[in-house]
Amino acid sequence: MSEVVIAAIESLALVLIVFTVAAYAILAERRVIARMQARIGPDRVGPQGIFQPLADVLKLLTKEDVRPVAADRVLHYLTPILTLVPIMLVFAVIPASPGIHLADLNIGYLYVAAVSSIAVYGVALGGWSSNSKYALLGGLRSSAQLISYELAQGLAALGVIAAAGSLSLVRIVDAQFPLPFAIAQPLGLAVYLLASIAESSRAPFDLPEAEQELGAGYHTEYSSFRFALFMLSEYVHVIVSSALVATLYLGGWWPFAGGLLGVAAFAAKMALLIFVFIWLRATLPRVRYDTLMAFGWKVLIPLALVQLTVVAFWVALR
Repeated sequence: MSEVVIAAIESLALVLIVFTVAAYAILAERRVIARMQARIGPDRVGPQGIFQPLADVLKLLTKEDVRPVAADRVLHYLTPILTLVPIMLVFAVIPASPGIHLADLNIGYLYVAAVSSIAVYGVALGGWSSNSKYALLGGLRSSAQLISYELAQGLAALGVIAAAGSLSLVRIVDAQFPLPFAIAQPLGLAVYLLASIAESSRAPFDLPEAEQELGAGYHTEYSSFRFALFMLSEYVHVIVSSALVATLYLGGWWPFAGGLLGVAAFAAKMALLIFVFIWLRATLPRVRYDTLMAFGWKVLIPLALVQLTVVAFWVALR
């Protein structure tokens, strides 16, 4: 019973940490993009606007929760949760340092791929349950985008798994001493990072939120806190993607052996990658949907296959 209580406390602490990081990632994005565009950004609520995330949460909690009359009542309420929870579950196997994780599974990355793919159902059901043509179209093409880029992402990760000889994320990090896979497999890093941007629905691949084309995509008919859950899941996905890239390609807690310095190194790499996500959003325009799909199937997947073939030959020769 004590082990269950300890696990529950650790899980709750992890959820609070992730939500806090996501909230301040939103604030950082607003301030950084404002700086890049010669604006000020939010700076009124608290010193330098540090309480702006709390103000946003309170505002969304007090707004009216509107639901279309013909929408599926149960699915319309459950879909935001179905989108957020699978992404949160990925953090259970991501190690910040040796021993600082909820679980070290032998099938760690397989667990990550399986759990994160469930979020596709949230996107599809979000459009279907709203009983809206605009939301349905957004859900369909968003599902196609996520499924397509999962293939490129998985193939790129196979190169890391083959080189490390394990699916465990802890052992994958250990295999990167003294040379991170970002140096050994730069093509795999590029493919995985680009696929992660598309999986997170971030610019320039933010077609699920193409306001000019579909109102607001699959979450057109959502309001108040349920809409906030969709937005929160997007930023949590950015944090998850940054953590996975740091783990698979940047050596996790490398160059330290672990401890608090290792956690600091891991957090610094995550912060750098989150900044890259923000930078791309402030810099690049949204691509067309046909260009998005063609890039995934005709560019990223072939490059990932080439990368995997080279790694397979290297492993065989070694």
